Amino acid sequence: MLNAACIVLGGIAGLANKTPLPAARQGMFKVVLGVFTVFFGLRLTWLSLNGTPLQIAKQLFIVVVSLALGKLLGRLLRLQKASNRLGQSARRMMDAARPEDRSRFTRGFLTCSALFCASPLGILGAVCGGLAVHGEPGEFLYPLAVKGAMDGLAAMGFVPVFGGGVMLSAVPVLVFQGTITLLCARFLQPALGVAEVDSIHAAGGLLIFCVALIIFELRRIEVTDYLPSLLVAPLLTWWLG
Repeated sequence: MLNAACIVLGGIAGLANKTPLPAARQGMFKVVLGVFTVFFGLRLTWLSLNGTPLQIAKQLFIVVVSLALGKLLGRLLRLQKASNRLGQSARRMMDAARPEDRSRFTRGFLTCSALFCASPLGILGAVCGGLAVHGEPGEFLYPLAVKGAMDGLAAMGFVPVFGGGVMLSAVPVLVFQGTITLLCARFLQPALGVAEVDSIHAAGGLLIFCVALIIFELRRIEVTDYLPSLLVAPLLTWWLG
């Protein structure tokens, strides 16, 4: 709901303010979002590690191996390539959009829905939120809060090009991410032990941290290819006891 609300508010701000944000302000927002992403990503991993130093070392080993195996599986499934094709298609639709185009509302809805739903940060946040087992679901809300801010800023830029269809894309985002969260909470969480859930959160926190490296343009990391590690981590934790 927070992510969807940010998209709507960003769209309204874009309609109210016809001039784009100055480059300096865009840079400031970028730095702030990057800092928060680093903090909340590493914090999520830290909260998921517990026990003696030896147990923590074992948990970290499982997370690192899970990320490596997850990336291998993601490459075999060509997840990042599919995400890149989606981004390129959206870019072409943006370049072809014209104010007099009668189909720009539909184009904006389809383009923004695909981009906002396919974001790896949204999937990570929805999964971690659905698996909040420590009695403090607010602790796992921050990844989607960061994504909501990013989507809201993007909506501000898309609205002058596509019109109100951008704000309507909040509906499929709410349905898609909400469905992931509810499925994880209803079916996955009861089937997993605390150790398995912690391994998912630890891996997810490191992937969120990788998103910050992309925001700061420090390193190009194919985060989408790493998403299968969220499945590998609990399996590996269970197998290793």
